[in-house]
Amino acid sequence: MAKKLAVDRVLFTTVVLLLSFGLVMVYSASAAFARGSGVWTSFLVKQAVAAGLGMVLMIGLMSMDYRHLRRPAVLYSVLGVELVLLVAVLFAPELNATRRWFFVAGVSVQPSELAKLALIPFLASLIEKQEENVNRAAFLVPAALLTALLAGLILLQPDMGTAVLLGAVAFLMAFLGGLSWRYLAGAFALVPPLIAALVWMEPYRRERLFAFIDPEKDPLGSGFQALQSLIAVGSGGLFGLGAGKSVQKLYFLPHPESDFIFSIVAEELGMLGALAVVAAFGVLAWRGFRAGQKAPDLFGRYLGWGLTGVLVLQALINVSVTVALLPTKGIPLPFISYGGSSLVVTLCACGVLLNVSQHG
Repeated sequence: MAKKLAVDRVLFTTVVLLLSFGLVMVYSASAAFARGSGVWTSFLVKQAVAAGLGMVLMIGLMSMDYRHLRRPAVLYSVLGVELVLLVAVLFAPELNATRRWFFVAGVSVQPSELAKLALIPFLASLIEKQEENVNRAAFLVPAALLTALLAGLILLQPDMGTAVLLGAVAFLMAFLGGLSWRYLAGAFALVPPLIAALVWMEPYRRERLFAFIDPEKDPLGSGFQALQSLIAVGSGGLFGLGAGKSVQKLYFLPHPESDFIFSIVAEELGMLGALAVVAAFGVLAWRGFRAGQKAPDLFGRYLGWGLTGVLVLQALINVSVTVALLPTKGIPLPFISYGGSSLVVTLCACGVLLNVSQHG
């Protein structure tokens, strides 16, 4: 067994800094909405509770050997529980025409977030067992079936953004595992028509696509979010308006504390502040992929790469949406966006990733 080393201080510090910055930005971005409820810190308190729970779980996972996650009893128990939750949430009460959350004692739980922690260890274990068969049915069939099952259940909620994110992470892990170029070419040929069909099936997705292509055609309707986000980003200039001085969060930009919090970062802290956040995720990507590269076994390698990939891809999608490079999607910015389930899952992923880094 490889010697257990000290924790990756650079990675740990980056996680703590992003988490702390996220709490500050949630308070700033949500202040106007929270004032309406009479408690200015209502969003901050809920996010801080989630952060505390997430930190406890992260430290616990840092102390546990990540190799326990490849045990069949653990892998299939986690997968089984996640599948049950994804089916059960389809019968939960609707919220904004979707069924994505369970509500327990005033606390919301989003099962689709947990799908990341169920899929990535399974794929890492499968790649380790089928290292020589990545381009054969022994790997491709179970990997594709499980990814399609999880993504399909999430699509029924509906939540196309998370479903696409899961597919992208699975594809990334297979690619890093040695997937043949002919399969890559086939995927690039099939995926765009598939996504186009999914978009065309739902009127609200078509509306978002048309708004992305020409947001100014309906500035007060489907193009409103994209235009208000761009106004926030542009208003910040190089140095920003100053911490807490955002104008767009004052009932102009929808969901400034969650989906569009990066717009508020750019408005208050300017391009330099926004680039600092992007740089922090760059450091996270560097140290995460480094941890996977130095892992003592294949399971640790692909586990580290998969967890790093899902965090970085999620951040990339969120930032791209806020600057109108992608159609509007409800993908939170890891560590920073308001949302308890997302934050707890993100910190759990970081705990496992930090544990992998200790076994290099």
